Amino acid sequence: MNIQQNISLKNYNTFGIDVLAKHFVSAQSVDELQEVLKLTDYSDKFILGGGSNMLLTKDIDALVVHIDIKGKDIVKQDANHIEVQCMAGENWHEFVLWCIDHDLGGLENMSLIPGNVGTAPIQNIGAYGVELKDTFVSCDAIEVSTGKIKTFTKEDCGFDYRNSVFKNELKGKHIIISVNFKLTTSNHKIKTSYGAIKTELAENGIVNPSIKEVSDAVIAIRQSKLPDPKELGNSGSFFKNPIVSKEEFDAFYKSNPNAPHYIVSDTEVKIPAGWLIEQAGFKGKRFGDAGVHKNQALVLVNYDNASGTEIWELAVQIQKTVKEQFGILIEPEVNVI
Repeated sequence: MNIQQNISLKNYNTFGIDVLAKHFVSAQSVDELQEVLKLTDYSDKFILGGGSNMLLTKDIDALVVHIDIKGKDIVKQDANHIEVQCMAGENWHEFVLWCIDHDLGGLENMSLIPGNVGTAPIQNIGAYGVELKDTFVSCDAIEVSTGKIKTFTKEDCGFDYRNSVFKNELKGKHIIISVNFKLTTSNHKIKTSYGAIKTELAENGIVNPSIKEVSDAVIAIRQSKLPDPKELGNSGSFFKNPIVSKEEFDAFYKSNPNAPHYIVSDTEVKIPAGWLIEQAGFKGKRFGDAGVHKNQALVLVNYDNASGTEIWELAVQIQKTVKEQFGILIEPEVNVI
C-alpha cells in the first residue's frame, strides 16, 4: 500500500481539473481496498473511480482512494444468455468492446460512454434508448463503515433515470467493487430506433445490423458530436434531459412547436437539454477556458486550464437562462464537488 501526499488529480478526472489530493492511494484488489478502509489515521476518505462524472471545484482534504480493481469472469450461462461479472476498475467502453468481441449483446448502444464499470450503476448510465438497468443483475459493494461486502439486486438499487440509491440514501456509504450483467449470446435484441443510429446504419447500407455494427454506428455518432476527454476536458453530458409532465410540455410546445421530444409515458415527456441550451444561445460559446462544445451543447468543456469553479459558474448561468427562456429547470448529471 503506497500512500502519496499532495497528488494532482488532473489525470484522474476527465475534465482535467488540476486540484490536489492531500493524500492518495490506489486500491488494486478487494483485500487492499478493505485494508485502506480500516486506516484510522485518515478519517475522511474520498472514493475515486474513473473520474468521468464529477466536476472538482476544490482540493480534496482527505485520503483519495482510487478504485483500480480489474478483472472479468463468466458466472453462468444457458442457451441464450450469459452472466458476466466485471470488476469496478475496468474501463466501461473497453468492457463493452470486450463483450462485442465475444458476441455478447446488450451493451452495444452504450459504447464510448466515459468512465469505469464501478460507477456505471450509480447514475444508471444510458444512451440511445438503453440503460444499464436493462442488463444489470446485481453488484457487490463494500460498506464503508464496516468493510463488509453486500450484494445489491436490481430491486435494491432503485434505478431511475440517471439515478439510483447510490446517489441518494446510500450516497457515500458503499463502494461498488463489481457488477454482474445478463447478456445475450444469440438472438440479440437490436435497438436502433432512438437517435441517429438508424440513419447512420442506412448511410452505410446496413439493413440488418449486428451488435458490432450498432456499436460502430454509436461510436461514429458520438465521435462526431462529443469531444475526446483525452484531447478536450469534459464529462460527457453535463445536464440531464428534463422530463416534464404532459401539462408542462403542452404549454411549452405551444411556444416551441419545433422542439424535439420523446414520450416517456402517458403523463411524462422528455425534452433534450442540448436543444434547450442551443436555443438559449450557448452552443459553441467560450468563457475564458470554460465553454460549451461547438457540436453538442449538452457538453461543457475545459479548453485548457479552467478551474472547476469557472465551469460550474457557466453551468449555473446556463441553468438560469434556460429557466428564464423556457420555464424548464435543467439539472446537472455530474457530481459537483
